[in-house]
Amino acid sequence: MNYDEFAFFNQQLSAMLRDGIPLEGALRRLSVEMRRGDLKSELELLGADLAKGTPIASALTPRALPDFYKRLVLIGVRSDNLPGTLTMLADYYHRQNNLWVRLKGLMVYPLIVLFVVFVVSGLFVFISKRVGGSTELLLSGLGEGRPLPAMTQLTLPLMNNLWIFTAFFGLLFLAALAAFCIPSLRERLHSRLPAFKEANISRVAAGLNLLLRNGTPLPEAIAFVRDLEGHRSTASDLTRWLEKLRQGVSRFPEVAVNNRAFPPLFVWLVSQGGDNLAAGFGRAADLYQSRAEQRAEMALYAALPVAVMFLGVIIFSEAYLLLGSFLVIIDLLNNLGG
Repeated sequence: MNYDEFAFFNQQLSAMLRDGIPLEGALRRLSVEMRRGDLKSELELLGADLAKGTPIASALTPRALPDFYKRLVLIGVRSDNLPGTLTMLADYYHRQNNLWVRLKGLMVYPLIVLFVVFVVSGLFVFISKRVGGSTELLLSGLGEGRPLPAMTQLTLPLMNNLWIFTAFFGLLFLAALAAFCIPSLRERLHSRLPAFKEANISRVAAGLNLLLRNGTPLPEAIAFVRDLEGHRSTASDLTRWLEKLRQGVSRFPEVAVNNRAFPPLFVWLVSQGGDNLAAGFGRAADLYQSRAEQRAEMALYAALPVAVMFLGVIIFSEAYLLLGSFLVIIDLLNNLGG
């Protein structure tokens, strides 16, 4: 789902509801202006069900929309503040989109570099195969049987096995692609990379903030966020929080103990809200989102010179191999000129 488009939709829907337009009518008008896609189809079906008189809870259940979103919409309807809830959801998804764009760039950039290196190495192997035959015999023929230059002899083992470069970079590219596409590997990677760890903490805190602001009790809010959580370490921390609350512990610093995913700074920030835990979670969400964005930008700025150096080393290595071949031709031309 395009979170930016989804955020804009909720912002517009909130404004139309404040202007007195019925929900089903607002959905119909907004979906007409949206580009084709799954989101448009789901919203059209939701509007059609509401127009038939289907209760909103029953109309939302089969729709392929985020569970968090459906839960908050129902809370907004029950509290008779759906426009306000939609505004908060729009802000939530807009922030998530901004953060995800930065993190996605951090993941995609290495893939692009590895793919380019893999293609260049494969092209080099293809050209060498097109020439045909053993590189050593070919160069000896060019040199008319004379001993090959020392630099050429040094590079011959690599020139006869150029496929090693392609295989190595191909495996690196496949490993990076697997880490990007396979959920279990992606989760392990995200739990170890600083920017992704902060982003996950910010997302959990923002979700709890939104639920608490809409009147959801703390145990229910934690349980709901835990059920949606994909990171096992985060889910286990939230489960321990629930157990502490069931034991009658009320102070948040005593609830959030022995955490694996949430650092002490997070607990301190939330605790500063006192009885207003929603405000505490909001401050934590803001801080960790800022840290995630900052670290993602720093990583991207660092990745650019590293990628340039990496490509430079590959080009230099291949140029070194080519130079070893050209030395035979240069030596032959010198002898002809002499």
